[in-house]
Parts: sequence; C-alpha cells; structure tokens
Amino acid sequence: MERVITEKNHEFTGTVESFGSNGEGIVHRGETVFFAPFTVVGEKARFKALKVKGRIGYAKPLEILTPADERVRARCPVFTKCGGCQLQHLRYSAQLKLKAKTVQDALYKIAGISCKVPLTVKSENQFEYRNKLQLPVGLDTKGETVIGFYAERSHRIVPVSHCPIHPSWAEDIISVFKKYIQKYNVRGYDEASRRGTLRHIVVREVEGAFIVTVVTRGEALPAKEALAAMLAEKFNRFALWQNVNDKDTNVIFGDKFELVAGEERFSASECGIRYEAGPNTFLQVNPGVCRKLYDRAARCAAQSGAETAIDAYSGGGLLTAMLARSVGKAYGIEVVREASECADALRAMNKLEGRMVNICGRVEEVLPSLLQSLDAQKTFLLVDPPRKGVDRAVIRAILDSGIRHVAMISCNPSTMARDAGILTGALIEEGNELKKNSAYTAEGLDGYYRLVSVQPFDMFPQTKHVETLVLLSKKSLTVIS
Repeated sequence: MERVITEKNHEFTGTVESFGSNGEGIVHRGETVFFAPFTVVGEKARFKALKVKGRIGYAKPLEILTPADERVRARCPVFTKCGGCQLQHLRYSAQLKLKAKTVQDALYKIAGISCKVPLTVKSENQFEYRNKLQLPVGLDTKGETVIGFYAERSHRIVPVSHCPIHPSWAEDIISVFKKYIQKYNVRGYDEASRRGTLRHIVVREVEGAFIVTVVTRGEALPAKEALAAMLAEKFNRFALWQNVNDKDTNVIFGDKFELVAGEERFSASECGIRYEAGPNTFLQVNPGVCRKLYDRAARCAAQSGAETAIDAYSGGGLLTAMLARSVGKAYGIEVVREASECADALRAMNKLEGRMVNICGRVEEVLPSLLQSLDAQKTFLLVDPPRKGVDRAVIRAILDSGIRHVAMISCNPSTMARDAGILTGALIEEGNELKKNSAYTAEGLDGYYRLVSVQPFDMFPQTKHVETLVLLSKKSLTVIS
C-alpha cells in the first residue's frame, strides 16, 4: 500500500468533507485531519500542509479545482490576509446554515446536549453593518506607521483603506488618521520595543454621531487640536477622546479617558428606548440584528410570567429597560461605571424610575445576594457575559437560587455550551474538571434546568462569529418565535 505523506510543506489534493467550528474546511489525508480555511464543503482543491501535529494538521488551499455552488467572489481585496472575516467566500444562505451547525455541534461535543438548532436569524445588511470600528496602529517591516486590521492569529497589521463590513464613514476615519500621522510624524506602537505613540483607533457611530477614541501609550497626543479640526472637516457631530494604555496587554483600553473635543455622550433611540453612549459603553455592533435579538429576549421574559427581571452584564441599560417594560421591574448589573451612568441617564429619559434599578459592580459579587432578596418564582434572569462566559460563582448562585427561567446571550458557542451544560446538569464538576454526566437526559434532571430553546442570530455576517440566545427553564414555557 502506498504511504500517505502528511509532512509539513507537502502538497496534496483532497475534497472538503465538512466545516470546522471556525468556518474552515475539513479534509482527511490518511489518518490526518486537516483544517483548511477559505474552502467550501464539496470542493476539490490542491493544498499545502503548513503544520502537522499528531493526527491534526493545518493546510493552505493553493488552487480550487472544482468550486462549490456556494462559493462566491469576496468583496474585500485583503480577504484571506486580514483576520477580520473568514466567510466572504461563502454564499450568505450557506453562512446562516453553517453558524446554526456550529452552535449545534458545540452543544453536543462540549456538553453532550443533543438538540436541533434552527436556522440562524439573518442580518438584513450583509455588508456595511458594523457601527463600531477598531483599528490597531503599528509599524510595518520598514518601520513605517500603518493602520489596518490584524492578520488571523497574529498581531501583524494588514494595512487597509476601507472595509466592506463597515459603512463608508470608516474609509473617512482611516483617511483622516493617515493624513494626521503623516503630517505630524506620529509613530505607531511597536509591541516588541513598547515604543511609539498610537496603539488603537476606536470609533462608535451613534445615530449619525461619532465617538472617536485614540488609544496612546503615554500621556502625549501630538497636535490633538489639529486632529480634532481634521475630523470636523469630515464629521458634523463627533467627540474626540484620548485613552492612555501603557500596559503590555492585548486589552485595547486603559483606565484613563480624557475628552479632547465634543460632547461627553451622545443619545440615540433603539427598540423604542432612548439611550446614551460614551467611549466605553457596550452596544451590539449590528443594530438591525440587535433589535431582533433583544425583542425576542424581552418577549421570553414577558411570556415567563415573571414580575421582576435581572439583566446581568447589562452595559448601557438598553435591554434592562426593555425587560422593565416587559415584566414591570428590572435590575441591571454592570461593572463599567461609565456604562452604568449611561443606564441611569437612560432610566430618566424613558421615565423608568421605580421600574429600573442599575447596580454598578461585578456580577459575581452582586448577583448572589440580589437573587436571595427576590422571589425566585417570579424572577426572570438574563445573562449576557463577555466571550469568556459566565463566571463559575455566578452559575453556582443561579443553581442555588431556584429561579425558574434563565436566558443567556452569548457570542461564543464554546463557552455558551459549557455554561448551558453546567446549568442543565449535562456537565458536572469533578475536582477542577468538567465531565459529561452520563445521567443527563433531554427531559431534565432534578435541581437543574431544562434546555427550552436555542436560537442563533447573525450579528456578524461574513465572519465565523455568531450570537446565540439560549432559554433554560425549570417550568414549561412556550416561546413565540
């Protein structure tokens, strides 16, 4: 029998059999499973092995020999180089199916939960949908300052002048900062030497107003008044902030924000709620999909029969307000003080005094005592954690509380599956490890929650990322779709 060669740099031909959890194609070569990005199921292609470890390999497609019907031409000139998008080569209807399968597979592989996940709720805008722009600023191999996006799994910056998933205003932002950098000889940040001035440019669009935050290594921001004047030539309503981050970290913002020009906050309306946002206020990046997601979450709360809701990791309070209107009263818990202050302003603007309570603090510290103070039978809990998922202390507090209905919004299928697994009893702790519980059944276990529904939302078209709403209950609950 001919030996199948799978060494690094070896070229081979194969057929893509399925998709991986990050949207890459999976190709078998002998006993080795190769992950190949930017390929589509059913395609025959020529590959080059980039890395092989044991029976797992990573391959680069060199030539697509038989393209799949689902393949489309990518709009972006730096697609496959920039790490922002992974799926621009895939027809949008196929992206929606892939993301539903990603969520379904995560639940089964990680938690042992077998369930049928419906098709991902689509975004009306497949491009130009993002209201937030995050641009790293650094140096290229020649030592010149560059603005762009990181390459996949790298901090190498791919220079860009525009981006198809951002509206046209992003091109104006990039143009202004390129001129500013050149005119005033501003240096990008070098991670190796930890020298340079500019680290990131972060922009949030809020109903036609723009919150522009320049992240610098030190206190100095050269010609800041001139930068504000350059922005004023392009944008009628904007605020320019400086954030100082002198730490050796992947976290974008430091603790210190200083307003250079414009208003401290801008107000807008979403889902019938007036709200305020500042430079560090969390908002979903796709307004159209956010409306669909938040509306469904609020309807779930209303259908639960609860009289009180808790919105954990509540950001600027938009969803907290919607929950208050749905059930009568809602508590929002948020650790970022600016966001909590914006939630207070939102409460006043929407006349929700007495119905909306905002608590600034860590969820793991605030939630346990709050749960104990409320009637668990009449309370609906929603958690919307960061990518790392729900803190284990929070999960224990939920299980101990006896609260009937829990909803979870997650941007990470892996941590969502882990957290849902613990809450349903599909995963149990043995020492410091989580293991699948052989006693778990879809009908539910005493003392745990039953999985009622799982619905993915395409908050991030053209990328591998997906937002998911999970509903768990200790009581039967009909969900209106």
